[in-house]
Amino acid sequence: MKVQINTDSHVQHDESLTRHVESALASSLDRFNGQITRIEVHVRDNNATKTGGNDKHCVMEARLEGLPPMTASEDADTVKSAVSGAARKLQRVLDHALGKLTH
Repeated sequence: MKVQINTDSHVQHDESLTRHVESALASSLDRFNGQITRIEVHVRDNNATKTGGNDKHCVMEARLEGLPPMTASEDADTVKSAVSGAARKLQRVLDHALGKLTH
């Protein structure tokens, strides 16, 4: 599974972000590993230099062989919380969509 991480200019894209994204995806989506070809992760700070709650936004888009892209997003106080929340939501989206295909 290929992971592509995109950030805006207000979110630091460093090794710790990459590690956290990969860890969150592994814990939430590991069982779909053979079905997912690529995941795109988009992280941005909605308020940029201003302070405020729930201003970090993460959108994850999973690409699966033969299916349309599936997305999930999360707003949180921190980038890590937004990434973790989006990964958990994407897990539920995939559970639901792939569960329908087997019934």
